[in-house]
Amino acid sequence: MSLRIIPDEGKPSAAIEIALEQPLPDYDLDQIDQPTPRDVDGVLVSQGFRDLIDDARGVLTDLLANEPHAAASSRDCELDLSHTEEHKLELDQLTGAICPGDDEVYRPGLWIVLHDRRANQKTSLPQATKERIAAIAHEFVKRLQLD
Repeated sequence: MSLRIIPDEGKPSAAIEIALEQPLPDYDLDQIDQPTPRDVDGVLVSQGFRDLIDDARGVLTDLLANEPHAAASSRDCELDLSHTEEHKLELDQLTGAICPGDDEVYRPGLWIVLHDRRANQKTSLPQATKERIAAIAHEFVKRLQLD
């Protein structure tokens, strides 16, 4: 599994690109490597990939509502009892992607865009938010068993 996080310059958002590198038999996605981008299109419109997107949306919704801690140790985590949502991230986009692989192959993948609507809309994400997005992305991959 290839995971890239691409923060937007001058905007409080970031894209997450997850290229599938292993077959996902639960989604009938047995042939991942494709010779051309057009061949990947056939995978992206398959029922199995649509089922993966549906499951991904459910997992992301849960993760955004209950963010995993980015801290390595639970002793470093702060307990927030304020019940405010001032730092909640929102899902802007979840779709299929055509990801170039090694040796001139192409793979299907997931393209996710997360946005902090409460942040200054003309500035890039702070490092702490980038770390939160990385924690969400890694937990997302783990829950969907994409690694």
